[in-house]
Amino acid sequence: MMEFDRRSLLGMAAGAAILSTREARAGNEPERILLWPGTPSGAPEILPVEEIKEWGSDPANPDRSRRGIARPWIEVFRPARPNGAAMMVIPGGGYAWVWMEKEGYDVARWLAGQGYTAFVLTYRLPGEGWADRANVPLADAQRGVRLIRSQAKAYGIDPERVGVMGFSAGGHLAADLLARFAAKTYAPVDDADALPARPFLAAPIYPVISMSAPYAHPGSRDALLGPNPSAALEAEHSPDRNVPADAPPCFIVHADEDFVPTENSLLLHAAMRARKRPVELHIFGEGGHGFALRNIAGKPVSAWPDLFLRWAKAMGLPR
Repeated sequence: MMEFDRRSLLGMAAGAAILSTREARAGNEPERILLWPGTPSGAPEILPVEEIKEWGSDPANPDRSRRGIARPWIEVFRPARPNGAAMMVIPGGGYAWVWMEKEGYDVARWLAGQGYTAFVLTYRLPGEGWADRANVPLADAQRGVRLIRSQAKAYGIDPERVGVMGFSAGGHLAADLLARFAAKTYAPVDDADALPARPFLAAPIYPVISMSAPYAHPGSRDALLGPNPSAALEAEHSPDRNVPADAPPCFIVHADEDFVPTENSLLLHAAMRARKRPVELHIFGEGGHGFALRNIAGKPVSAWPDLFLRWAKAMGLPR
């Protein structure tokens, strides 16, 4: 368990700085909170330019992804009846894009409907010129959890009860945070960085885990680590090889026919068991990759959202 009482003043102090980074949003759009004051450290000389790509053809159900992220952020989805817990949602995209709707906003709205205060993380992409490229997404994820905790009172949440859920490469990032929450990936910038980045629990959904052959997803590995990474770099960024003794509980979902091999989830499950940490794994016979919530109707994999909610309650996330 984590102790927050003695840090309450830090959260209040951080609040003033964070409030200054908030961007006003129009209509029903979620509130956006910039992760970093100013440009994040390690920026390239020429900053990435944002690009949004539409992959679908139904305007009522947009399917967009984003890249060129110079100033990462979280977006807040507030529940009508808060249960006191928060979830940070991490979309996938192979570390080359951030998939906005189906692995981000759709999931956040569902979680908010269940009483969770949901925060969608839009993180920097490692191949866009940032220094220490392989740690850039983890730095944003650590910072996101810390900012959420620093603003717990404003959002009516328990600062301890902040979980993470990620999809595909976002599942890798959720698992990397589970394994390396204590890694020093950036220099502190304000009082929020005195708060812990360890999530209460983590839910990698159809995750990329291994960065080594034969189970690595080549596109995600190359985007995160660059071409021809060393064996040591692959090991450092394979969460199954870095699970600590105090890893948070983990809930994993995969489908057998996924082009990201199910061995990725099996490796993480085995590593959690070896550390005697709480873990639950569900492997479904069909579902493919990228099913999230949109592509599960009528399939056995449609059970995963309810399975997660029951598991999270058993873990004590919502009180």
